[in-house]
Amino acid sequence: MSVGEWREVKLGDEIELLYGKGLVKTKRNNNGNVPVYGSNGLIGFHDEALINGPGVIIGRKGTVGSVNYSSVPFFPIDTTYYLNPRNNDLKFMYYFLQTLGLSNMNTHSAVPGLNRDNVYNLIIKIPELNEQKAIAATLSALDDMIELNNQINKTLEEIAQAIFKSWFVDFEPFKDGEFEESELGLIPKGWRVVKNKEVFELSYGKALKAENRRYGHYPVVGSNGIVGYHDEYLVKGPGIVVGRKGNPGTVNYIFDNFYPIDTTFYIDTKISKIFLYFALKNQNLIQLSADSAVPGLNRNIAYMNSLLLPREDVLNKFDNVIQPIFDLVLNNQNEITHLQNIRDTLLPKLMSGEIRVPIGN
Repeated sequence: MSVGEWREVKLGDEIELLYGKGLVKTKRNNNGNVPVYGSNGLIGFHDEALINGPGVIIGRKGTVGSVNYSSVPFFPIDTTYYLNPRNNDLKFMYYFLQTLGLSNMNTHSAVPGLNRDNVYNLIIKIPELNEQKAIAATLSALDDMIELNNQINKTLEEIAQAIFKSWFVDFEPFKDGEFEESELGLIPKGWRVVKNKEVFELSYGKALKAENRRYGHYPVVGSNGIVGYHDEYLVKGPGIVVGRKGNPGTVNYIFDNFYPIDTTFYIDTKISKIFLYFALKNQNLIQLSADSAVPGLNRNIAYMNSLLLPREDVLNKFDNVIQPIFDLVLNNQNEITHLQNIRDTLLPKLMSGEIRVPIGN
């Protein structure tokens, strides 16, 4: 079938968008393993699914038009639609919907929303089912490689975290040395308990709206981590970014020069950033933010947290152990970026028929 023979149809004749169901945060059982999806993606877990997986979730209110995929049974809440692909391939439709600019179709009301009738009225061209499956398989292979690298990086971070705990919580390498009393209990002799404000400064990030970003090499970092890229940086890397608003208290390590936006703090310090990254994750600043009267991380409160500061020679040894692990993480991150660029370049070309894929017999 040539591109000219792809079916021209009304989208509403090919799919159905169904409403999610209300599930307030206080009613969720986060000890469950069923992913809960809101309009901006995964927002938690529950012990009961609303829909058998796999499935596609589309943002209806709030983050309008975002498209997410769940490979397992899931619970889409009432700010979302979930997809009935009818006689089409589900994974193909997941990718296809990403090319339609649904985020630009929000209704002009006090609360942005996606009207499904507007979506249904879109005129599209789509291939037959066997070609849909071939296209979806090509893009899924790239996503699978991206996910594998993400899982490897997660494991590497867990290894580094375990080493940090062994050294600076359980003191395993120092058991045979002398210890002395401190406000945190017994600590190796020569180590100090200090306040956060004595070893680092939390500086405000700077506003940079998505429409003002010019795509480049430098990661733009929000309270959730990397949210995009820009052709200028604000801070020389490597560095640590702490969530201030939105997801306050999150701690991210950034390898490159970077641009922290105004929902974050970035850290200025003279001690090991690798050590400080794990130490701050260990402080659970997220809970500190939750205890605040106004949602957000108050840096003056964060400054008063106590920090166990080892001797400089110990910090240097720790850096030497962890740096090779971080080098592997960085290599994987670069590979993820490369694969994402390939996928994002192929996506519109495959969905328009500009690039064709072989179809198995």
